[in-house]
This record gives sequence, structure tokens and C-alpha cells, in this order.
Amino acid sequence: MSSNSENVTNIFMSIRSTIARVVSHIVPPKEIEDIVQETYVRVCQVENQDEIVHPKSFLLKTAKNLALDHVKKAETRLAISMDDDLELEFVEQRTRSDDTYDRVAANQEFSHFCEAVRHLPLQCRKAFVLKKVYGFSQREISKELQISESTVEKHIANGIKRCSYFMESLNNPSAASVSTVVGQHGVNK
Repeated sequence: MSSNSENVTNIFMSIRSTIARVVSHIVPPKEIEDIVQETYVRVCQVENQDEIVHPKSFLLKTAKNLALDHVKKAETRLAISMDDDLELEFVEQRTRSDDTYDRVAANQEFSHFCEAVRHLPLQCRKAFVLKKVYGFSQREISKELQISESTVEKHIANGIKRCSYFMESLNNPSAASVSTVVGQHGVNK
């Protein structure tokens, strides 16, 4: 991990509550934690972190943009008018005809995701599964695994990052091998 990457992580941890507060003014309460986690993952995925001149501002801006994107997507979903019965009927017919294909594709994607989770380090995997599968809060996970909440947060962010890279490597044959992407010593790309 580069020193600037460590610096970004340290800054993220120090302003995490500020990021949550900024995001809380934009998205519903149940979405705040996911946006905060996604902010960390996105910043970690930046290829040239050395070019980030003001990491604190960069983190806050990234969080704000993710929150605004989330709201836009929600508004778009709500914008579908129930008066447009013809379009809805077409979508329903298409959905029914593609149901088998969609189920097979979803099963295959879920299988790949499970494989990605299996590659996570044990403690990271436990925290990740408790959060993403069982919906535990960070405090509950902390008590369950007897680790600090900040460690839980790091495990979850690391799990998201590793699983994202794993899935990306499957979709992009030119990417590094799966063993390189989800190695013991961190996520490489």
C-alpha cells in the first residue's frame, strides 16, 4: 500500500462521521452507511492517488456525488408513470419471456459472487457476510466478532473492494488473474 493510499485511509477514518453527516442531508438514513462505504471503495480504486492534492475535499466531494447519484436513481425509478399502461405491459411481457435467461444469468453471477466472498480472509469474510447478507449494524458486528467498529468498517470496505475486483476480473479477461486480484496480501490490480 502506498503512503498516499495509507494517508487517504487515515483521513477517511478521521472524517468518517463528517462524511456521514454530509450524506445524511441528501439520502435517507438507511442509505447513509452504504454511501460512506462506497465513498471509501471509490477513492481506493483511484489509480493515481498521488495526484489527489486535497484528500479530505476529494473524499467529501466523492461522498456528496455518490449521494446525489443515489437520489437521482431513486427519482428516476419513481418517475415511471402508472398511466403508461402500454409501456408497462410491454415491459412485463418482455420480463416474462426473458425470465429463464435472467434466472440463469443471476444464478451464475451469484455463484461468482459467492466465490469472491470465499476468497476473502476469514475475519473480513465474517464481517462482510454479517453486514451484507444478514444486515447487521457495525456495532452488532463489533460485538459479535469482538473487534472494534473501525476494524469492522475496514473489513467491510476491504470485502467490497476485493469482491468488486474479483467480479471485474471475471468480466474483463485482460485483467489480472483471480489469484492476483484477491491475494493474501491485499487487492492488486
